[in-house]
This record gives sequence, C-alpha cells and structure tokens, in this order.
Amino acid sequence: MTDTNSSRIAPVRRIFAPVRALFVGDASAGVLLILVAIAAMIAANSAFADEYRELFYGELRWTPIAKLKDLHYWINDGLMAIFFFVVGLEVKRELISGQLADPAARRLPMLAAAGGMLVPAGVYLLMTGGEYMNGWAIPAATDIAFAMGVLGLLGSRVPASLRLFLLTVAIVDDIGAVLVIAAFYTETVYWIWIGASAAVVAVMVLLNRMRVDYFWPYILLALVLWFCVLNSGVHATIAGVVAALTIPMQRRDGNSMLERLEHTLAPWSAYLVVPVFGFANAGVPLAGMGPEALIATLPLAVAAGLVVGKQLGIFSLVWLADRTGFAKRPENASWPEIWGVSVLCGIGFTMSIFIGGLAFKGDEALIEGAKIGILAGSAISAVLGYVILRMTTEHTVAESDDKGTTPVDPFPDDPLR
Repeated sequence: MTDTNSSRIAPVRRIFAPVRALFVGDASAGVLLILVAIAAMIAANSAFADEYRELFYGELRWTPIAKLKDLHYWINDGLMAIFFFVVGLEVKRELISGQLADPAARRLPMLAAAGGMLVPAGVYLLMTGGEYMNGWAIPAATDIAFAMGVLGLLGSRVPASLRLFLLTVAIVDDIGAVLVIAAFYTETVYWIWIGASAAVVAVMVLLNRMRVDYFWPYILLALVLWFCVLNSGVHATIAGVVAALTIPMQRRDGNSMLERLEHTLAPWSAYLVVPVFGFANAGVPLAGMGPEALIATLPLAVAAGLVVGKQLGIFSLVWLADRTGFAKRPENASWPEIWGVSVLCGIGFTMSIFIGGLAFKGDEALIEGAKIGILAGSAISAVLGYVILRMTTEHTVAESDDKGTTPVDPFPDDPLR
C-alpha cells in the first residue's frame, strides 16, 4: 500500500477506532454487560414482562436437585459457581506468581481494597440509620469486567501501572467479597455436609500433592464439593473458590494446569456465565414506581455507597499510603487519574447484585430496591470515572496507524480478553 493510500485510510481508521474499541480487548466484556443490563430492564418492563419473570422464577416441572426449584436458583447457585471458580483460579495465580506474590507490591492494592469495602459499608449504614442492616456489603464490591471494560475504552491514554492497580484492587476486592459471603450470609450450618465437603477438599489437596495433572479428577470432585456445600447451609458458590485453590500450579511444558484451566474457562465466565446472571438478575420492573423509588432509603444508600464511598475509601487510603511512605502510588499515574480509577471501582453490578440477593433473600421488594441502587450507582460511577480519566489523562494515545506499529500489550494473559 502506498504512503498516499495509507494517509487517506488513517483518518478513517481513527474515526472508527472508538467503535472498534468497544468490541476488542478489555472493553468487550464490559460493553456486553451494559447491553445485557439494558436488555434485562427492557424485558422486565415490556409486554413480555410476565414471560421474563416466569422464565427465571417459574417453578420447574422437574429438577434433579430439589433445592434448585427454578432457573434463577440454577443460575445463582449453580452457574455462578463457575464464575467463582475462575475468581479462585485468578486469586491463586496472583498470590503465587502474580502481582500479589510480592509483599511490597500488594501493600497498596490490599490497603485500597480495604478502604473500598469499609468506607462504602460505612456510608450505607450511615444513610440507612441502622435500617436494612443486612445489606451493608452490597456497595462493597467491584465488578472486574465492567470496570476494566470502561478503562479499556480509553486505550493507552491510561498508564499500564494504573490498569494493573485497578485489576489487583478488584481481585483483592473479590477475595474480600467471598469471605464476606461465607462469614455473614450463611444461615443454618449442617455439619454433616460440612464434614463431607472437608473430606472432598482433602482428596483434592492429596491429588495436588501427588502431582496429578489431569483435569477430570478435579472437575468431578469439584462438582461433588459443590453439591455438598449446596446442602451445608454455606452458599454453594463458595465451593467454586475452594475447589480452585486446590488446582495445581506446578508448571508442565511452560503452562501450569491452573493457567490452562483459567485460560479455558475465563472467556466462558466473562461472555456467558456473567451475562446470563446479569440478564436474569438486572431486570427491575418499574411499573407503579414513581420518582420516589429512586430516592428511597435503600437504593439511595446503595448508590451513595458505590459512588461516594468507593472513591473516598480508595483514593484517601492511596493518598495516605503515598504520603506516609507505606506504599507508593502507581508509577506514572497522576492524582486525577488515580481519582478516576477510584471512581470506576464504584461499578458494583455482578457481585453487588449477587450479595443483594443473599442479604434480602425472600424479600423481593428489598431485592428490587437494592438493584435500583446498584444499577444507578454503577452507571454513575462508569460515566463519571470515564469522563474524569478522559479529561485529566496526561498520556499520549499511541498512533498505531501512523507509526505502523501496535503498542505492546503488557498483559497478554489477561483472562478478561
């Protein structure tokens, strides 16, 4: 191609670059979630609203597991175990050989994640005045795919160190969310099933120690573990995380079994499991709701926790850590950029909706109110975070069309791709 033709095509490519960015790299999974949430809201408020509700909440004529009596239960207690399994794989990889393996490197994301969970919970409790106490953890979660998707829309405007910071904060946040679910959203515990679960985990650990490097023994035992945990009183999805922690990390031919599993399952989790969960849970019927529904105590507290609490908790602790020398802020990142990423962490969506269903289990009115707050808070955080980063970034966008080169991807193994 001649230089003249290249010069003619380059402006056209730049015009369509933002559109293309929606469907490649980090952005695609986040954009898919946005579209799914919109589709769910349309379905729940359309002429097909009854069919939408019947699809997910109508009692199944037959189910192999009595506890999972409708499709909604199968998605939230069954399919989401895959999501949590992938989270567990990612956490183990990061702790052993990733950014969380270095004690010095994990100081800042751990501190930021702690602030990003505690301050939103405090904002929520302050605004509810002690009412709806069980929902305190709803605004404490960050949706990795959604937040990374919005950041991906900015491309190389945002420094790689800040992208890594957001990813590690979200991973630590996931660890915290899993611990919260296990500790605070467990009702009656059935110790016989807990014992059975422990026995299955012991066998999986033994396989690991014996260096068994075949998928199927672990997958079959993970299914057995899921069934035992489902009947134990602890939420079934915790089995996904526990099972993932037993997967071998020893390398064979350059890749460990854990990495192979993660790379295989991560796309299914990001592009199937989470969107199905989103479509089943994000639909909030607005019929009969007035403007007052948006400013009711519960949705307002959840939204404030996500929008105000997240940025306040994360940004203030990063600033404090940097000023005291406890940990340095991300390299090449300005304070406005760190603020923008802190705001993006207020995108709760997947994990927040999941915790909301556990917090107000059996009370549809409160669950719907929490969803309104989650959707509103996540939307505001996404738009505000994007605008802040778009306006304050001090980095040059790589002109791959003009240079004839493509910027090197510092995260080629990112499971969200």
